[in-house]
Amino acid sequence: MAAIEARWGDPDAGIWELDNQRWAHSRLMCVAGLRAVAGAVAGRQAGAWSSLADAIAADVGSDCRHPSGRWQRSPGDERVDAALLLPAIRGALPRGDPRSHATLAAVADELGREGYVYRFRQDQRPLEEGEGAFVLCGFLMALATHQEGRYAEAVSWFERNRAACGPPGLFTEEFDVGQRQLRGNLPQAFVHALLLECTARLPGPWVEL
Repeated sequence: MAAIEARWGDPDAGIWELDNQRWAHSRLMCVAGLRAVAGAVAGRQAGAWSSLADAIAADVGSDCRHPSGRWQRSPGDERVDAALLLPAIRGALPRGDPRSHATLAAVADELGREGYVYRFRQDQRPLEEGEGAFVLCGFLMALATHQEGRYAEAVSWFERNRAACGPPGLFTEEFDVGQRQLRGNLPQAFVHALLLECTARLPGPWVEL
């Protein structure tokens, strides 16, 4: 908590990034962490952390809200990013927040292909020429649509990405949608963690953790 208090406004390398910017994802995940910890303690400290979470969320809303209403990657990068699905899943924002809803719609429309999800558009080339689809992001889509109550759609995203594994049942970081083959490092524990989370959460109604 002290590290967040001292450094949340600093540019950072974010998640899978190459340069330091004030990434929306980084700041919103700080909000999610602060809200989770504040909900687990009592007293003045919990109030201070909740207030800090509100301040960071307002800061992100001031410089990373795209004109279309969705979240954008950073103040200087208007692209949509599938990583921006995670803060809402982790409780950074109230359920039903219109910015989260708009982000989910944009990710599905701009980054979804045949049931798989690309992280973000690298450049003007077709998505598949920049890199593979991220299996982790496919599972995020399953959780995000489940959170919105779209259960059949959530299961569809889950089943599609669940099948993107090799014979041992292990996942790589990426999946080549065109060639139907694994791409990237093997194994990727974070992909398997999201697979297990989807398996546990999708059978019932959405429950905030």
